[in-house]
Amino acid sequence: MAADDDGDGNGPDAVDGPSVDSSGAPTCPHCGEPLYKRHCKYVCPQHGPIIDCSDPFR
Repeated sequence: MAADDDGDGNGPDAVDGPSVDSSGAPTCPHCGEPLYKRHCKYVCPQHGPIIDCSDPFR
């Protein structure tokens, strides 16, 4: 952890949303695993739904 990141998720290491891996698939902002699409949601196998169709995209 960086000196100015107190672990609250708001420091420089905070992640705003899912990133995209080299294959173009979005990844989980918590663990980096690829997300899979189920209906109108992107779901992490470990953390459950991450993006819903009602969420604004990037």
